[in-house]
Amino acid sequence: MSSLRFALAKLLKGKINAGNFNRFAVRSVANVQSSYQDEKTFDKILIANRGEIACRVMRTCKEMGIATVAVHSEADANAVHTLMADEAVCVGPAPSAQSYLNIPVILDAIKSTGSQAVHPGYGFLSENKLFAKALAENDVAFIGPDTFAIDAMGDKIKSKVIAYESGVNTIPGYNGVVADADEAVKIAQDIGYPVMIKASAGGGGKGMRIAWNEKETRDGFRFSSQEAASSFGDDRLLIEKFIDNPRHIEVQVIADSQGNTLWLNERECSIQRRNQKVVEEAPSTFLDAETRRAMGEQAVTLAKAVQYKSSGTVEFLVDSKKNFYFLEMNTRLQVEHPVTELITGVDLVREMIRVAAGHPLSISQKDVGINGWAIECRVYAEDPYKSFGLPSIGRLKRYVEPTHMDNVRVDSGVVEGSDISIYYDPMISKLVTYGQNREEALALMCSALDSYVIRGVTHNVPLCHEVLRHPKFVQGDISTKFLEEVYPDGFRGKQLTPSEHLQLSAVACSFYARQQFGNRLFLNQTRTAQHSDDVTQWDVRVTLNDESHDATVTKLPDSYKVTIGDASLVVSSDWNLTSPTQSVSVDGCTPFTVQCIDATPTGNFIIQYQGTLFDIDVLREDAARMQEFMPKKVEEDQSSVLRSPMPGSVLTISCKVGDEVAVGQEVCVIEAMKMQNSLTAARDGKVKAIHCKTGDSIGEGDLIIELE
Repeated sequence: MSSLRFALAKLLKGKINAGNFNRFAVRSVANVQSSYQDEKTFDKILIANRGEIACRVMRTCKEMGIATVAVHSEADANAVHTLMADEAVCVGPAPSAQSYLNIPVILDAIKSTGSQAVHPGYGFLSENKLFAKALAENDVAFIGPDTFAIDAMGDKIKSKVIAYESGVNTIPGYNGVVADADEAVKIAQDIGYPVMIKASAGGGGKGMRIAWNEKETRDGFRFSSQEAASSFGDDRLLIEKFIDNPRHIEVQVIADSQGNTLWLNERECSIQRRNQKVVEEAPSTFLDAETRRAMGEQAVTLAKAVQYKSSGTVEFLVDSKKNFYFLEMNTRLQVEHPVTELITGVDLVREMIRVAAGHPLSISQKDVGINGWAIECRVYAEDPYKSFGLPSIGRLKRYVEPTHMDNVRVDSGVVEGSDISIYYDPMISKLVTYGQNREEALALMCSALDSYVIRGVTHNVPLCHEVLRHPKFVQGDISTKFLEEVYPDGFRGKQLTPSEHLQLSAVACSFYARQQFGNRLFLNQTRTAQHSDDVTQWDVRVTLNDESHDATVTKLPDSYKVTIGDASLVVSSDWNLTSPTQSVSVDGCTPFTVQCIDATPTGNFIIQYQGTLFDIDVLREDAARMQEFMPKKVEEDQSSVLRSPMPGSVLTISCKVGDEVAVGQEVCVIEAMKMQNSLTAARDGKVKAIHCKTGDSIGEGDLIIELE
């Protein structure tokens, strides 16, 4: 049965084949990993997670000859990780609290399958000391640190005290539990604004708020405590000084039970939205060798202070003068671990398994170097035009990863047909590229994003593309405030230059001509053609970004000549509009990739260029003239209605019909992917109608409240 399961998973997702994965996954370090084959570790490992990280762990397990067990919710019965494992056990309904966080049920799965060890991945139970303790009591190995380290570093209050006492640089703040909103305000005033309010047991950006005044402190306390309770089952908060405009740089550590603790260089994680990372890279453009060594040594000092073993990450905030301050330690495998694997050659999952089995690390500090450059984009099902990324749900109607490209790695747990639901994190994949230097890795990432086909859900590829091409990012001039500073009015997608506008218009005109020409090539076509078969020229009007231009398209032997105004461009392509991507060259220049997302018979094209979707109309001259008489759609008065900007559930409604509300007043809170989002009134007015109630599930665009 297990071989049948794996064969089915391979059929669904060819890239899960271990050989294909490791063609690029990890680069060998002085052949030190060649002795792994004969080592005894475990016969069977249960992965207490889902999605891409579960698939990632299984790949290494299969290389090591270890059988794997997946746990899954009812919603994930046909998920890739479920089918990829040798065995799979359902642990409950879709909500995480009833499945992936349900410790008793997962313990039953461990016992029923005879699993000897558990890899927790990241999130869920990965930093839950009660889970680690329960495994120890049942003689099951936890592939991670022991409960003392999890408790010490998982509690941000304890960890800060330990770091300070160990001589690690720390951020000024209050090293105790904040009792209530009133105490939060008093502490914030004593520290001095701005302050960071964050969950003591938190991580992943959840339960974190920045406050610049008393009102924001009170609101931040409320939302952070609620998010912390929902995500971690622990609503305790701490407050510390917020370091404005820092870099977020973290150090990878790994340790064994024999007393060996190493630092595996740093990762730059400054590109964030809502305190969650979007783009990571290794190494950092900012650190010099001296600062890198100092940060690495402090990370090792902290790990040794809590008798750490396994893989972990010590996170720092770094100011413009390269002063660095301890932020937190994540006692688990980090989401962005692939970039470290690629520049060091160390398979972190393999080392975690070996350490949990009692083996010493296979490498020493002298083996750890920096070989090349790696960049990772977290590809999310999110709408980047809404607060840099509000969750999106849907089904992947068409999905093609750019794994055909050399030096491109994609860690994912989805295939074409997979559903992105409201129950779990909206990450689709981690797209990683490697180069001998940053310029090479960056160029490859842009090409990989161009070739990444994702249809059926809104995604953040446009944002990733624009970040990577922005001059400040290219120069390495970044901070955690990058998005807010570069896009102060919100993200608007790619802004075309005049030259790009002309080229994209010409591409759309060529696609139109190719479509018209191809329509006459069907066999048994009995309909009367609009034009005779020998038509090789089309007079059209092309409209892009509300700019309309008359154009003439002339068919050449293998290309199309497009004349727009005084400009003439020759567009070449393979002209296969059914392909998910099209390689296009204009005037013989270097080809670039576009995606023709949609092409209607009436000449409307949706073309993805550098991540952004452009709606382009190409109409015959007579059709364009008639369109001028079409009635215009009347836009809805958005100030009088409140619609949900994302799918989720209604957590609270803080008004009722007949109430007077003021502009900016909170009227509703929507919870999506365990993040709470406060919705406010767009203007002063009286509440006319409320179209939902607390606990209701709502979709993006659903009407919540109407004002008179």
